[in-house]
Amino acid sequence: MNLATTENLRARAKSIFDCAVAAADPAEALKRTLVTHPLPIPAEGGRTFLISIGKAAPEMLREALPHVVGERQALLVTHYGNQADVPGVEIIRSSHPLPDANGILAGNRVLELLETTRPPDQVIVLISGGGSALLPAPVPGVTLEDKIALNQLLLSAGLDITEMNLVRQQVSRLKGGGLARLAAPAPVTAYILSDVIGDDLRVVASGPTAAAIGSPVDAMHVLKKSNLANRVPSSILAALGSNQEEGFRNSIVVNHLIGSNKLSLSAAKRAAEKYCAVKVVSDQLIGDVATAAQGILHAGRSILSQSPAALLFGGETTVDVRGTGLGGRNQELALRVAIIADSLPLNRDWVLLSGGTDGRDGPTDAAGGIVDAETVSRIRARGQDPLALLENNDSYAALKSSGDLLVTGATGTNVADVQILLLSASG
Repeated sequence: MNLATTENLRARAKSIFDCAVAAADPAEALKRTLVTHPLPIPAEGGRTFLISIGKAAPEMLREALPHVVGERQALLVTHYGNQADVPGVEIIRSSHPLPDANGILAGNRVLELLETTRPPDQVIVLISGGGSALLPAPVPGVTLEDKIALNQLLLSAGLDITEMNLVRQQVSRLKGGGLARLAAPAPVTAYILSDVIGDDLRVVASGPTAAAIGSPVDAMHVLKKSNLANRVPSSILAALGSNQEEGFRNSIVVNHLIGSNKLSLSAAKRAAEKYCAVKVVSDQLIGDVATAAQGILHAGRSILSQSPAALLFGGETTVDVRGTGLGGRNQELALRVAIIADSLPLNRDWVLLSGGTDGRDGPTDAAGGIVDAETVSRIRARGQDPLALLENNDSYAALKSSGDLLVTGATGTNVADVQILLLSASG
């Protein structure tokens, strides 16, 4: 390995990732959208209710407020890591990826606001990733502890985000179109920053202003096929077995998509083209993280040109948690790539960056990992066994020991994950 070359690749990978994150800037995305789809104006005597939910909630609300005409009331719900302030509005910060008591407080506050809506009013909902955990509003009979237990099981079962949110919707008053139903008779307009691959608006933040992904029967099918039906709290099973309200009744809902992973990949491609030939290999890097790691390295080995190259991926993988360690899907993906490439080396210097655009990967302070051909050697030099750490899902400890954690802090946005594989000139 050429140390100078590798350090150069690492710096470039970080720069490209920064461009991908910048392209998902929530304020700029909303600003662009409001040019063609401005905030609706309430009828005479009406008010505007603004509810901003998710990891990008402060930035989106700050951009929207100057566009409001007339009387307004605003509520902002975001995670503890986003300390951005928006003067003059009510702010509640809660927990992600597992809900907490502050989330219940936020959910109840939304319910209280929606109870006061009238036909002349306008309800504006600003939605970004993370809203599902940040805004729990369980159906009667389900407690916060039940929701936490359910989320822990869903997160550890290797389910994709669509399957997880299908189940979550069925035990929530706000998810799966619940917010839009409860806002009636006032019309609802939502501006949505998607963190979901494929941009299914029913899935983003569990779709508070979109139709439900499925039915209680579908949710039970997910639990059974994942061997979770006998492990979830009994209250969850009872809720899925009851008759629940479906549809939008007389709700009037308009949803606008303002940003996505694809736009960030396009920005990453433009940034990487300054240095080398670039290929967006996949904007659908989903499924098991082990399979994704193999796919990334296969793509790298398929580059026959001896010139430098950049391979880009976007998506959201899943981890089947079997151990007791700490980490996230991006950290585990990076560690897996490093371990595989240590056994079957690439024919040139390389760097892989795998990061969450929100700046947080799992329940850690890292956005992901950035690894190279010497990562495994550095872990071993610290007296650690990389394979044992991987088997215990302890990717955070592994990459911390090698100095390969990607730490950005909260970015204020969230459009899923980006992977950047940079290859030096071969030969």
